[in-house]
Amino acid sequence: MNLDIVVYGDVRLYHLLMAALILLIAVLIAKGLVIHLRRSLKDKVEKHQLEDIVKVVWYGIIGIAVLTVFPILGVHPAGLLAAGGITGIVIGFASRSVVSNLISGLFLMIERPIKIGDAVNIDGTAGVVEDIHIFSTVLRAIDGLYVRIPNDKVFTGKLTNYVANVARRFEYVIGIRYCDDADKAIEIIKNLIDEHPLTLKNPASQVFVDNLGDSTVNILVKIWAPTTEWYGVKRELLWKIKNALEKEGIQFPFPQRELWFNNELRSREIKAE
Repeated sequence: MNLDIVVYGDVRLYHLLMAALILLIAVLIAKGLVIHLRRSLKDKVEKHQLEDIVKVVWYGIIGIAVLTVFPILGVHPAGLLAAGGITGIVIGFASRSVVSNLISGLFLMIERPIKIGDAVNIDGTAGVVEDIHIFSTVLRAIDGLYVRIPNDKVFTGKLTNYVANVARRFEYVIGIRYCDDADKAIEIIKNLIDEHPLTLKNPASQVFVDNLGDSTVNILVKIWAPTTEWYGVKRELLWKIKNALEKEGIQFPFPQRELWFNNELRSREIKAE
């Protein structure tokens, strides 16, 4: 069989066979990758998201293969892009952004730093994750607003997941008077923490005098609680600590200032009287 037969222009029969072989290999690679993705991501992402990933990977590989065989068949993509002019440039920039968000979305679904229902803060935007799409992540902000964030920013920006760990710490600064017994106040606070059913023993809580202020002796209280319960425990314990300290006569002082006058000023005031 003569493979050097001219089919059209400079394209010969072996060019067609080479193009067909490249497309066949691309289809086999795409099928294999799709099967692998379906197996590995089946329990990690939602079904509709998995289908979106599969489609993007499939058409992406086939598209690259088609662009590869164009020159073999005598079609030059550079000429097509040049003919597109400004439109081609705009599409190029848009495609770069889309591809960046797509790749970031795939990494997010594989790595799973966040999942639906998590309370997070993404680059200063706090809220609950409502959905994770291929190109973007949707939050319900703390004030109820709908917020859509491109996955590129989610993956490369600063991300804080408030519920990723099972335990979370919160703190109080309790200021008491200098005339009050700080050791007694610490004992009262420790007893309240130990009696609460939702405070954790490990990591252990800490209660100690942290600072001597202008008007107060500041007691720092560090408490660990389950992540799902920490906010309720924080609100409840603060009120219990206040009531328990006041019941024992330990007060929370108002800011105080002492004014000192020198003798000369004081003598002038006496003479003036």
